This record gives sequence, C-alpha cells and structure tokens, in this order.
Amino acid sequence: MAFEMKLPDIGEGVAEGEIVRWLVQPGDAVREEQPLVEVMTDKATVEIPSPRTGTVAALHAEAGQVVNVGAVIITIDTADGAPAAPRAVHGAAAAAPPPAAVAPTTAPQAPGRVAATPAVRQLAKQLGVGLESLAGSGPGGAITGDDVKRAAGALPAAPATPAAPAATTPATNAGERIPLRGLRRKIAEHMRHSIDTAAHFTFVAEVDMTELAAHRAALTQRAQSQGVKLTYLAYIVKALAASIAKFPMLNASLDDATSEIVLHPAVHVGVATHTRDGLTVPVVRDVAQRTLFEIAGDIDRLAQAARAGSLKLDELQGGTITVTSTGARGGVLATPILHHPQVAILGVHEIKPRPAVRDGQIVIRDLGNLSLSLDHRVVDGAVGAEFLYDLIGRLESPAGWLPDAEIA
Repeated sequence: MAFEMKLPDIGEGVAEGEIVRWLVQPGDAVREEQPLVEVMTDKATVEIPSPRTGTVAALHAEAGQVVNVGAVIITIDTADGAPAAPRAVHGAAAAAPPPAAVAPTTAPQAPGRVAATPAVRQLAKQLGVGLESLAGSGPGGAITGDDVKRAAGALPAAPATPAAPAATTPATNAGERIPLRGLRRKIAEHMRHSIDTAAHFTFVAEVDMTELAAHRAALTQRAQSQGVKLTYLAYIVKALAASIAKFPMLNASLDDATSEIVLHPAVHVGVATHTRDGLTVPVVRDVAQRTLFEIAGDIDRLAQAARAGSLKLDELQGGTITVTSTGARGGVLATPILHHPQVAILGVHEIKPRPAVRDGQIVIRDLGNLSLSLDHRVVDGAVGAEFLYDLIGRLESPAGWLPDAEIA
C-alpha cells in the first residue's frame, strides 16, 4: 500500500520548509521513526522521521526546494498492498507526476499554494504586493525578493534571455558555484531583511575586564567542582539583565505590521554560535532569574548542541536581545547586524592585556571593546550609550552588583 507523507506542521507559525538533505533514496528500506529528511525552517533545522515501515517509492522534492506544510514530500510502499508507481525527482526514469503536482515557474501560483519564505512574505506585505499574482523565478517556482520588488516597481523587469551568438569564446576562470541552501540561505534571508527593515547604528566603547578576570579566577575551582565552565560571556549575559532593568527599551521588538513597540517582560538572551553550517542563535532563558553558574552551564550546553545539530525548536525561539562573540579572534570592533525584530545586539571583541592610563600611570590592564548595534527607530543614540556604559560599569566592578546568592 502506498503511503504519501506530507511535510508536517513543524512549529507554531511555520508555513513552509526547505529540503536541506534527503537521508534516504527511492528503493531504500525504512523503519518507523527512522529519520528521512532534514528540513530547514525559519526556526531550526529538524529531522523528519518516517511514520511507517516500508520501502521508499518516490521523493517529491529536491534538496534546496521550498515546500509548504501539508505538501506531499515522499511516498512509502508499506508492503501491505500494491506499491505506488515511483515518481522520483532526481533524474531517474519514472512515471510523470500529474500536471498539478508541480507549480509552474512561468505562470502565477495557484491560490493558497504560494511558495515564498517568511522574509519574502513580509517584504510583499510592506510593499503592498499580492503574492498570488506573481510568477516565481526561484527554485520550484518559489517567489523571491527580487520578484516582489519588480512587481512593486522597485527593480527593473528581468531582461529577456538573449539569443545565443553564432560563435562564442569559451569562458575562462568561471569559478565554482555553490548552491545557497539550508542554514546559509536562511542567514542570508534574515540578514537582508534586517538590513532592509531596521535603521541600524552601532555604538562602540572600551571595557576594562581586569577585575572581572580576577573575580572569575577566584571562582574557577568552585565552578569546576559543579561541572561548570565559567566564561566572560556568562558574566556579560548576567549583567545584560541587570542593565535592561534600567533601560527596558533595549529588550524590545518592533512589530512592523502594527507599528507598535513591544516591551518584553522577561530577558531571553540569544547567544550567536558558529557551527560548520553557519551561525545559529540558541536562547538562554529568563537570565534575570538565573544564577551566574546556571547561565554559564546553559551557554556551554546550548553551544555544544548547536555544533552537534541537536538543538530543539524551543531552544531557538523567543530571544529578546542577542550577544555575539568570536572569542580570541574577536578583533577590535565590528558592526553586528540585528536579529530582527529585536532592537539590540551586543558584539564582544578580543580581551587582552594592553597599556592603559590609571591615576596618571601607564599600567597593563585586560582591555577590550563592546559594539552595540541598535534599531534607531526604537532606541535613541543617547539611550544606547547610557545602556552600554551601565553595562560596562557592571563588568568592570562585578563584586559591586553580583552577590554570592546570584553566583551559584
């Protein structure tokens, strides 16, 4: 018997997903709960398990294709009836699918079946463009941002493909082409949407971490005895919550659809983490109510899960402000891009011994820079500067605001 598996509802607000990688091929035997495919949404990359035991009869989407929730993505022959005629999409000979199974790439999409990412949908909403009337130029007929901009008159019409010349010279040094897929593609979409939407500006200030380094060194043995890896980043996340209590506009988001600023009651800090596939931002929750050691443990656990590709969907959702750090290779400064719709992101740069002037004397201190990028539509420059200097004051004198009860 042929069982047609549809792309399931992966999470709240997720209407579509991109096929990142098939873990099976037509003809493979599969068992129930065996992972079949990796799917990337706006929220996370997840593995979709098989709901049946049987044999793969056909795959109905290719790697890199964006499909709607509810669309059939794979057919499994469960061996308790006649198998389905295979409809592989990877170039093998097979019976052709019904015409309605594939959206045309040169004609408008059918109502209710528009293939477009959430970022493209948001752009269309802002520009007043109806997606149902567009012909998508992306993979599988998906509507791209350029399609929307052309429809709104923001871009010139795509030029017609010119006729091939009678004689051509072979191209040289054409370079390798790498498909923009999966997490890399989502990062590109989110960053472009953030730049197109928010009014970015960045404020940079120096921080003296000498006292914090000593404070951390005094706690290292205690932390290790509890299985905790105590880092500068844990102090920064903890201090953020204390400073946000004085400057709540930094812990906000802007609802572009309603033109409302949303002040978030809890502080959930996204910690940008580099993985082999790109940047992932797991979230440390309720940092205002967590101890320093609890925050340090969460940062380490989430970073390991991000690099292993085992983060859960809810560990990537709900961030209200973000911190990004590249550790020893943090450089002097940067201009981090906002994790839209958040209005603030803090960049942490290399901290190392440098000469400083204290009481008229040149001394060696552990110095670094913090780069705070903000959405100027929500946060004024003066407020951003006051917030950053409040945060720096806490980092430079940790004993003054971090009682023992909030350490472990």
